[in-house]
Amino acid sequence: MTKTIHYITRKRLPSYNSIEELFLAISARVKDTYATQWIPLRYTGASPLRILKNICSVKADPANIYHITGDVHYMALAYRKRAILTVHDVDSAFTGSFIKRMYVRLFWFWLPALFVKKITVISEFTKQQLIVIIPSFAHKITVVYNPVHPKIQPHIKDFNVTPTILLLGTKSNKNLERSLQAIKDIPCKVVIVGELSATQTRLLTSLKISYTHKQNISFEAIITCYKQADIVCFPSLYEGFGMPIIEAQATGRVVLSSNIGAMKEIAGTGAHLVDPYSVEDIRAGILKIISDTSYRASLIEQGFANASKYSIDNTVSSYIRLYNEF
Repeated sequence: MTKTIHYITRKRLPSYNSIEELFLAISARVKDTYATQWIPLRYTGASPLRILKNICSVKADPANIYHITGDVHYMALAYRKRAILTVHDVDSAFTGSFIKRMYVRLFWFWLPALFVKKITVISEFTKQQLIVIIPSFAHKITVVYNPVHPKIQPHIKDFNVTPTILLLGTKSNKNLERSLQAIKDIPCKVVIVGELSATQTRLLTSLKISYTHKQNISFEAIITCYKQADIVCFPSLYEGFGMPIIEAQATGRVVLSSNIGAMKEIAGTGAHLVDPYSVEDIRAGILKIISDTSYRASLIEQGFANASKYSIDNTVSSYIRLYNEF
């Protein structure tokens, strides 16, 4: 009997689409080798009751393979040795109260690591962080880098004298506040993607930044944002990978990102890297990108070369090798 790869995903909400878009593209290519099925969970949230409901709502077939695509790691308790788990980041295991950290570590890392056959992570940085949490299961962990989505294609455009700066994400790790402080008084157009808090809105007003705001937009709309941008400013404080980096590079945009963690690993030499905790360093980077034409062209060229390493063919081949081991 031919195995079927079941992709287990969180219940889809308008504000979340990155994991889903990624694995929809991956599963479309896996179909050339295995039958595939897409299984979104019924319930959202992380309460014990929601976890129990999701686990009890499914039944594992020992003839198939269950790929838990991320965010709902606890589903390993339902699929056990027939499961492969992809971990996108481990920040939640290190933040919040002691009780919250222990709860997350138990249901998102310790128990899943015990039950699943294999674990993949999306960067070497994430692998090293995960080993700290589950050292006894380090032998199960494999790095499989995220790919550039096939929908993202090069889009060459002239750099505007008054550039459009794209800021993706508004959560605390996205470092929006420092980015805005760095942009203050620089002639530019600002596009922000993500839900703005009242504090962030007040900051935009106090800094007198004119901006366009988008939230809960489709992946296609995000691609359009990349095409229309001149600079993608992404000096994040923490990422498990940093998809906007390679997506912007593959589009042909100049990228400014952080010189720490996964961002430094993923960006390679195709981005201007800054200290994300320094407003002055972020500002200096933006000004250099705007003023130095040859430097800008070099970053774009190196960005294309870097993004080409993250091909969907490479990612799919890596996953198929793991599926073949079941």
